[in-house]
Amino acid sequence: MEDALHNTKTEKNEVLLLPREGFIITLLCITVVLVTMNTAMFNLALSDLSHDYNLPSSIVSLTVTGYSIMFAISSTTYSRLSDLVPLNRLFGMSLVLTGGASVGAMLSNHFWVLLTARIVQAAGAGAALSLSIVLLARYIPQVRRGKSMTFIMSSVSLGFGLGPVIGGFVVQYLGWKYLFAITSSLLCIAPLLMCLIPKESKSKRSFDVIGAVTLSAGTAGLLLFFTNYHPVALLIGISGIIVFTLHIRRAKHPFVLPSLLANRTYLMLAFIGVLAYLCNFATLFLLPQMLLKHFGLSASHAGFVIFPGAILSTLLSRRVGAMIDERGSSRMLRTTPMLVLLAAVLFAGLGTHFWVANVFVYMMMNLGFAIISSSVSNEISCILPSSQMGSGTGLYQLMQFIGGAFSIAVMSSAMEWQKHLPPSQTYANLFWGLAVVAAISNLCAFLYLRRIAPKATSSSSSSS
Repeated sequence: MEDALHNTKTEKNEVLLLPREGFIITLLCITVVLVTMNTAMFNLALSDLSHDYNLPSSIVSLTVTGYSIMFAISSTTYSRLSDLVPLNRLFGMSLVLTGGASVGAMLSNHFWVLLTARIVQAAGAGAALSLSIVLLARYIPQVRRGKSMTFIMSSVSLGFGLGPVIGGFVVQYLGWKYLFAITSSLLCIAPLLMCLIPKESKSKRSFDVIGAVTLSAGTAGLLLFFTNYHPVALLIGISGIIVFTLHIRRAKHPFVLPSLLANRTYLMLAFIGVLAYLCNFATLFLLPQMLLKHFGLSASHAGFVIFPGAILSTLLSRRVGAMIDERGSSRMLRTTPMLVLLAAVLFAGLGTHFWVANVFVYMMMNLGFAIISSSVSNEISCILPSSQMGSGTGLYQLMQFIGGAFSIAVMSSAMEWQKHLPPSQTYANLFWGLAVVAAISNLCAFLYLRRIAPKATSSSSSSS
């Protein structure tokens, strides 16, 4: 089958061995941390950018909006390319793009050069997480894949936690340009991954350019609408998605496999992770504002409230991964979504009244999110054949990014609607809304487990 890049063709439960596995996973974790930090810490530089370039915040915010749009598009594109192009080449190209653009941004003296560098940076950075998941699914045996997935997902949490702390320090004491010095270090990792990742044969299949362009247009339009509420952006987004949906039904090698959109088991599993991501992403948006505006904490103090949650998930990653390998990712999904639901309820009930409570509640929220993300990614690698892993991972990542952008837009609007209420009541209402989302995630987990239960029973019966 041409979809697989391996010289030895593999089925969904068979993988190739990865030489120097521990070292490669360490490099992947460092890469994911740096990319995630880059996403999280640049928000702290927006006011300085506005002052230095004498531009309004609406223009300066393009460095964040443009980055987010390109990040979402590139993540999906690299996932699909992983079925066609060797992984070591994709990693090398993406990290050189990110690191090279970081150097260019650090040396730039004009805003539009900086904006271009940020977009090019995102064109490479979007590959880090999606390609890491594909690599682990392709080369790590299922018996220990859960631990590897947990390391990667904990790196995401660590990056989000370190971003505000390190970003605030760099912006305050060194200047915003030195933020790019951090991500330029990816240039050192690129040659290592290119050499260490096994060389694969290139597929002769063609790349679905029309599908990639229409999905990119649809994604960009929707993300722009969620951030700026421009009706033209909504029209472009809906039109792009409609044209994309019609196109993949007729394409010989579609950008996203239609069978994935018809796979209810996959979609139900993906929704568990997407809704958990939405809750965590929205919390990272709401919590700093609540700590600054409601409790009067400084930006550095707010960062240290969030940081313990990121550290906890990192410290427990080995144990969590071992639990996933021992018990199975589906069993972890039976109870872990309750952690996110409980955290949202505690944010609404306690977090809006006692700032110190948020330290412990976010530890619960982030730990639950890390376990769910690891379990969902591991489970996707188990239920999909190798020929669908790239497309399935890319679609899952895309749904997460759109869900995150949607959550920020809704939270921002809801805060405007409740200006007349006391701050504690406003934030409590928003967290109660996240509790509803978390409850839906629990429902999706219940439905998914009920759907796979007959298959698991028949599988165990046949093996015995």
